[in-house]
Amino acid sequence: MLTVNAYAAPSATEPLVPTTIERRDVGPKDVLIAIRYAGICHSDIHTVRGDWGPITYPQVVGHEIVGEVVEVGPDVVKHAVGDRVGVGCMVDSCRECENCQAGMENYCLAGNTQTYASVDRDGTITQGGYSTHVVVDEDFVLKVPEAIPYEAAAPLLCAGITTYSPLAHWNAGPGKRVAVVGMGGLGHMAVKIAAAMGAEVTVLSRTLDKKDDALRYGATDHFATADPATFAELRNRFDLIVNTVSAPLDLDRYLSLLRLDGTMVNVGAPPEPLALHVFTLFGNRRSFAGSSIGSIAETQEMLDFCAEHGIAPEIELIPAEQINEAYERVLSSEVRYRFVIDSSTL
Repeated sequence: MLTVNAYAAPSATEPLVPTTIERRDVGPKDVLIAIRYAGICHSDIHTVRGDWGPITYPQVVGHEIVGEVVEVGPDVVKHAVGDRVGVGCMVDSCRECENCQAGMENYCLAGNTQTYASVDRDGTITQGGYSTHVVVDEDFVLKVPEAIPYEAAAPLLCAGITTYSPLAHWNAGPGKRVAVVGMGGLGHMAVKIAAAMGAEVTVLSRTLDKKDDALRYGATDHFATADPATFAELRNRFDLIVNTVSAPLDLDRYLSLLRLDGTMVNVGAPPEPLALHVFTLFGNRRSFAGSSIGSIAETQEMLDFCAEHGIAPEIELIPAEQINEAYERVLSSEVRYRFVIDSSTL
């Protein structure tokens, strides 16, 4: 067992604190990664504060991880010592159900093993990327292209794939009108990726404060949802709406913006139930859907796409001692647009 430095939540109500955790020995198909950077995701905050249900404490979160391979098991063939790699939201799956067999282990019918707060194959609770090292099965480790700035690559492993997957699945591209709800860590990535795919992109945000950013990242329009006129002006306009907001919305108002056979996809995950009137779906044969990260193959596809198109998240690099402050700034939307922890400070 390897003892490593980490930052952990001791409870749902206390600040995260420095600690040490144990990493398992490197198995035949395992890769030991020295973590260089770890992104802070809103999911980390929801998890440690118990918003999505009880967890086991102390808990180390973080599922946006990039680093270097420093050791490999004897049967590893996909990665080598010195490789620049990444780990996202999952580290294993059953590999036997029909979804896993179809290469969609993110939708494993037995439930994939999450990078943190999940029961691992040895019965322990997985601990995430706010740490200096992690051991992961080689099949769940991604190759990070050199063209992506090292310190900015980590958020792609959640924010990048969470937005890329629905955009790809619902065929965002030339001739398609895409709206992105929310201009935060997820939203700014959705804008960049959808624009690179060739779609016409509109941002729907509460105010116009981030309009200049949205236009710079590839959006053609930016509307304030606090203005009731927005919903009248944009009615029946969009082929696809990607909702990145982790808070309740008036879904009927947003669904009314879809044109014939349009789809609204939720990737934000508010803890409260969402409500809508089914009659809103009847109009224009609209659909309301959800999407959760992507498969390992699709995540690698996303990384390669971002490298090809020069896409990277906008980040603020912080030392570990600022994690708790960063959490409060995420909750108050005071970051543009993703915090990344310098793991050398752990």
